[in-house]
Amino acid sequence: MNLLIQDTMTPEQTKKFKYWQTRTIVVTMVGYALYYFVRKNFNTAMPSIEVTFGITKAQLGLFLTLNGIIYGLSRFINGFIADRVSARKVMSLGLALSALVNIGFGFSDKMAMLVAGTAGGQEYITALTIIMGSILLLNGYFQGMGVPPVPPLMTHWVPANELARKMSIWNMSHSIGAGLIFVMGAVLVHYFDNSAWRLCFLIPAAFSLLGAVALYLALRDKPSSVGLPELEQMKVPGEEQKPVRKSDKAYHAAFLRRMVFGNPIVWVLSVSNFFVYIVRFSLLDWGMMLLPHTKGISVAVAGIMVAAFEFIGGNLGMVIAGWATDRLFGSRAHRTCVFCMLGTIVMTIVFWCIPDTVSPWVMAVPFMLIAFFIYGPQALLGIAMSNQATKEASATANGILGVFGYASTLISGVGLGFIADRYGWNSIYAVILVFAVLGLLTLTTIWKAAPDGYGAAKKFTAEYERNSSR
Repeated sequence: MNLLIQDTMTPEQTKKFKYWQTRTIVVTMVGYALYYFVRKNFNTAMPSIEVTFGITKAQLGLFLTLNGIIYGLSRFINGFIADRVSARKVMSLGLALSALVNIGFGFSDKMAMLVAGTAGGQEYITALTIIMGSILLLNGYFQGMGVPPVPPLMTHWVPANELARKMSIWNMSHSIGAGLIFVMGAVLVHYFDNSAWRLCFLIPAAFSLLGAVALYLALRDKPSSVGLPELEQMKVPGEEQKPVRKSDKAYHAAFLRRMVFGNPIVWVLSVSNFFVYIVRFSLLDWGMMLLPHTKGISVAVAGIMVAAFEFIGGNLGMVIAGWATDRLFGSRAHRTCVFCMLGTIVMTIVFWCIPDTVSPWVMAVPFMLIAFFIYGPQALLGIAMSNQATKEASATANGILGVFGYASTLISGVGLGFIADRYGWNSIYAVILVFAVLGLLTLTTIWKAAPDGYGAAKKFTAEYERNSSR
């Protein structure tokens, strides 16, 4: 436990704080893993949807792109909301609504039949495509309510000098959720073949509805909600601590202008996130189609490999990247990300060059190592953003990060669908390499940046108060 907490609280309070800190991390991890259950389930169902309904790769890619754009915009909008209202309510409501629209997607073919008046033909396929796309757009917005509440929750419960390690652990929720849903999808495809697509939506939705209730009941927004002092109320020797001024709207607006919208580091991190997410989504979203076409394996084996990509490679990468950031790079997450992007480039080249005659279990090693390296930046860029914008604006700043991250689906969604149709699946690896290099070059521009923005925020507050007192 952080020495600042131990020196400020009584032993009973310290024990209670540690309990609630751990509870918050674990509950939000489970909750966000369930968000993945009702988002990445579409990717597990894509091969079955393509075969069953004849929807093209370009159309599937368009679905991914539109969903990603709406998701990114939703993260930005809900970033503002989560900085001002109950993070617990936003996160639990979003999961419940996402689960409900997934149930609707599971019956989208029935809806199309009612609209078209037939269960086949071009009119039916057109109606089905519109209905599926519309539901995915709704789901994209509701999914955007999952991440924005997390930075405010974490920065209220975790001191800044512990944030990289503990947020890296929290970020395992991405890989746990995606890994489990790809395993579930692979099992359903294996036993039910192409008819599995409906179950890929209904089963995860049931788990997520239960999870939404659990989120609402188990979370608390901040320490004062359970009778504990806030982190900013704890005394640092020799330094006067001032309360956060969230009630001062003029101050908050000026703070956002300086620490978020006028902060060049925020924009560099956001552009870097765009490149990182292209690499990640190219393999995660298309993996169950890319691997069978380029490496000659079955869809079921591809599902297991994508699950291993997330669950093993991704989780190990995030934890070790968080440890390295705090222990080796002085909490400078952006420096860790530079080395991770180098590793991503090398492992992508290795995996691309492996012939399809090699055992899938041998192929899985460099494939998981790509995840090991790319999930470092995937986890750390959000941590870096929270630290640079400080706890007062972390959700807003991470909303911008999300917009750039999911704008990447313009490339990783419809762009890759078009490229695969036109130039073949192997060309996808060249696209991945180009954007990995761009991500590396972008991150090197902030190599010398400070580990956080709290010093700049303190200067801004002093300047603001001087100007206000005149």
